[in-house]
Parts: sequence; C-alpha cells; structure tokens
Amino acid sequence: DGLERVMANLLGNAEKFAPPSSPIRVVVADGVVSVSDHGPGIAPGEEARIFDRFYRSVATQALPGSGLGLAIVDKIVTDHGGSVFARNNSEGGATVGFRLPITGEAEA
Repeated sequence: DGLERVMANLLGNAEKFAPPSSPIRVVVADGVVSVSDHGPGIAPGEEARIFDRFYRSVATQALPGSGLGLAIVDKIVTDHGGSVFARNNSEGGATVGFRLPITGEAEA
C-alpha cells in the first residue's frame, strides 16, 4: 500500500507541474523508479529540500498542496530500505524518483 502511495504522489506532482497535454515519463529499471515532467523544474538548491516536511518553494506556494507529498514519499521509501532523488532535466522539467534494494541479490 505504501509504494502505491509513493507512485500516486510522484505522478500527482508531475501532473501538477507539467504543462497541459505534455507527456509524463515513468521509467522502472534495476530497482529505480523515476517520474519526469516538462514543467518548470526545481529551483537551484532545492533538490534535497523538496523532501522536507511542509517545505514549499516560493514558486509553488500558490498551488494546492501542503508540502507533505514528497516527505511521505521519502518516509515510505526509506522505510523500505531505499533512497529518493530529484534533479532537473537538461531539456526542462524535473525527474523525481527513488531507488529500492533488489531482493534476492547476493551482497558483494
């Protein structure tokens, strides 16, 4: 249930920031899930802060939301032994996602 919430939050954020009718890209590979949009991207220096509880950048304060969505993503992913990431895309927009350990792999 938690990972479903993670995906709902990531997709909801991408939809909120993407221009109308623009694609949202979801990639799943090797324990990594990333969601990319073509919105305004993340303000410089805010990549790590967007996962803080109640954090809202100046640019997003007029939009709906409480600043908890990505904090919930971080908590659930961390509880599953993973980590979160966020970055701007060179072609515009942002990619936000997470890494989870792949079960069944032998440790090196």
